[in-house]
Amino acid sequence: MTELTEKIFRAIAKDAKIDAEELAIRLGCTKEELTTAIAEMEADKVICGYPTLIDWDKVSDEKVTALIELKVTPQRGQGFDKIAERIYKFDEVESVYLMSGGFDLTVIIRGKSMKEVSRFVFEKLAPMESIQSTATHFVLKKYKDQGLIMQFESDDERIQMNF
Repeated sequence: MTELTEKIFRAIAKDAKIDAEELAIRLGCTKEELTTAIAEMEADKVICGYPTLIDWDKVSDEKVTALIELKVTPQRGQGFDKIAERIYKFDEVESVYLMSGGFDLTVIIRGKSMKEVSRFVFEKLAPMESIQSTATHFVLKKYKDQGLIMQFESDDERIQMNF
């Protein structure tokens, strides 16, 4: 990886909408060098997309996010890959991670309600042959997501008490 490539990664990871001319100036390269490097990384699937981070708490549509821990029986010759593929193909699923520790996979999903998430777990995940157990955790509040602070600091309104 070149120094320029690393600088591009760091810059667009923080702000994918940054103007190419401005970024080129900051990185000390030409706009053409920058756009060529980015196009090559997109073609090679090094840059996989430019998702938008939405603060769903500020949108009228209520959404719930759940982290689901799965204990899975690995499949012969395919390990965890085949079951992970089956899971990530569901529309509700945002992320799937292979984990170390007390469980095998973490699945992150977003649904309209806790009921919808629980229905997904007991209708789609739990019946899968390789799934041994599930543990679902609901996100109550996001403070920081994908490197961005979601909750702005406020003044401490607690009353000081002297004893």
